Amino acid sequence: MKRHRIAAEFFGTFFLVFAGTGAIVINDQGGQITHLGVAMVFGLVVLTLIYAFGEISGAHFNPAVTLAFAASRRFPKEEVAGYLLAQFAGGFAASGFLRLLFPSHASLGATIPSGSSMQSFLLEVVLTWFLMLVILRVSTGAREKGITAGLVVGAVIGLEALFAGPICGASINPIRSIAPAVVSGQMSNLWIYLVAPILGAFLAIPSDQLLGPVPSKPSP
Repeated sequence: MKRHRIAAEFFGTFFLVFAGTGAIVINDQGGQITHLGVAMVFGLVVLTLIYAFGEISGAHFNPAVTLAFAASRRFPKEEVAGYLLAQFAGGFAASGFLRLLFPSHASLGATIPSGSSMQSFLLEVVLTWFLMLVILRVSTGAREKGITAGLVVGAVIGLEALFAGPICGASINPIRSIAPAVVSGQMSNLWIYLVAPILGAFLAIPSDQLLGPVPSKPSP
């Protein structure tokens, strides 16, 4: 039912933002998680959530992913608004809860470029393009589900956070950046993390079409 899909997107986005940005906040308290640990948290939470909710909602948890699925005609356009509302509600609930837990933290894990705005913008475009292309290749319709999607998508997110996080934050997800930025008041350069992931996700659509259908496995 539709309400089950909306609930899955809300819960999934909540846990994604809570665990991922929460790892950044907790690392700032003592540095024991480290950058490697933060990247692993993002990858592992996505892997876990795809297993838990992929069969219900498709495990989008990302407005750029939902919009790209709709643009590629894999997802009903009439359900886009409900998914986006659930994702935004889940993200803001997570950042609000982190503010309650860590009232003195300055950014709540918001993504802040360490270099130029254009450098981070281009990185975010390429990172999201690659992520969405992988999602389109391993998903069934508009559903990220099963062993393959969970492992591969989680690995891509962890990989991108690991090597690009120190420069651009490796957001690749508008709500992952919007929620902590708004709740913490750290909204400089937020446009990067709104525009770049959506642009990158849309660029993945023609790339996927160029590659053609995923070959079916031969029967044993």
